[in-house]
Amino acid sequence: MKLVNIIEQGKEQAAILDNDSILLIEDINTKYLTNWSTTIWDLIQYKELRHLETWYAHNKFGMNSSFPLLHLQGRKTAPIISNPSKLLGIGFNYAASEEKLKDYDRAIDPVSFLKPATAIIGPDDSIRIPKQSYKTTAEAELAVVIGETCKDIEPDEAINVIAGYTSAIDVTAADIHAANHRYLMRAKSFDTFCSIGSEFITKESISNVKSLQVRTLLNGNVQHENTVSNMIYDIAYCVSFFSKVMTLHPGDIILTGTPGPAVIEDGDCIECQIEGMLPLKNKVKDMKKVPQRI
Repeated sequence: MKLVNIIEQGKEQAAILDNDSILLIEDINTKYLTNWSTTIWDLIQYKELRHLETWYAHNKFGMNSSFPLLHLQGRKTAPIISNPSKLLGIGFNYAASEEKLKDYDRAIDPVSFLKPATAIIGPDDSIRIPKQSYKTTAEAELAVVIGETCKDIEPDEAINVIAGYTSAIDVTAADIHAANHRYLMRAKSFDTFCSIGSEFITKESISNVKSLQVRTLLNGNVQHENTVSNMIYDIAYCVSFFSKVMTLHPGDIILTGTPGPAVIEDGDCIECQIEGMLPLKNKVKDMKKVPQRI
């Protein structure tokens, strides 16, 4: 099942996405006298996803033409979750090819980082390059959304705590990080430095997540692309790794790494493309070029 978070009547609302048509959960509740939560956050928190998915599979073909089907095109969307308890990331996580994977020592812990919720923006929002940075990069990533509270789990248990997936664009003040690697948190934490997609895909709806292609595009041109199967630390490992550091809660988001970054400048459009997901696009605004108020 695919869900999308849209702004309808001034508030965030979850809708089931079927091609370009959407069915608001609120409308489903009205028509079928159901009581599903009406935001993606609540559907995850209250563990309703699997029940909703089963319900929809049994009822979607019986929905008559009078049901208020809406079109996604032209509607304002929002990140699936704008205030997770944790936004976590793994760095340098793709090998150039399957052949290169054997060159990496997985006994060495991956590069990891935290980003604040204040960094989160959604589709079509502007990434703002801060005045302190003169070389800023952005990169497409597959993001994992946690569905169960967990601690100290092993990789073979990870699938049980994953709710689903979305797209993301991770932004870094690359020059700040290059000045001193201890500055990683600062370089990753500026406002607008993490775009989260509006589309949420349940784990049951992706038959083989390792086959997904992830692409970073700049102004419509592919800069980097790779396959999830070429992750040095796979998704299950990443979830397990973080769970052994901290308790993970429903709605927490893990950025799983990128095929590669693009240097972004004022006026650019950076894009994350993942097979089977809506493209995630953001314009870039350099705050050094914004006229100061007198």
